[in-house]
Amino acid sequence: MWHPNVTVAALIERDGRFLMVEERILGALKLNQPAGHVEHGESIAAACVRETLEETAHHFVPMALVGIYQWSPPERPELTYLRFAFTGEITGHEPGRALDDGIEAAVWLSRDEVVARSAEHRSPLILACIDDYLAGLRYPLALLRDFDHREAA
Repeated sequence: MWHPNVTVAALIERDGRFLMVEERILGALKLNQPAGHVEHGESIAAACVRETLEETAHHFVPMALVGIYQWSPPERPELTYLRFAFTGEITGHEPGRALDDGIEAAVWLSRDEVVARSAEHRSPLILACIDDYLAGLRYPLALLRDFDHREAA
């Protein structure tokens, strides 16, 4: 039975620059948005908040869904990622916080700088998400109906 890997990513823009992470994958430096897997018992939006904090030391509040993306790496076609990309606001920063293993730095890059580093992209989803964000794609968070984590009335 096929089981996609459910992942999240944060598209955080400030003054024309996007919050990105530089991470080591099998010894190679890769560029990605703050992103990661949804853990068991966690809502999709909460996973994005957690991953952003763990990878960048920034507190993130999702405000809208930019898109949902499906991708299978060509070298591993049996593996599929289903990415939920959010945009929102940063509400704080913990500069002394240790970042996740493998994360070398959180950096702010313009779209042009991201494009210039395309050889380092972890996946083609990086630029697709940025371009969808810049095109103004925003979907309300109400689109995500979570029956496991209902708000208390």
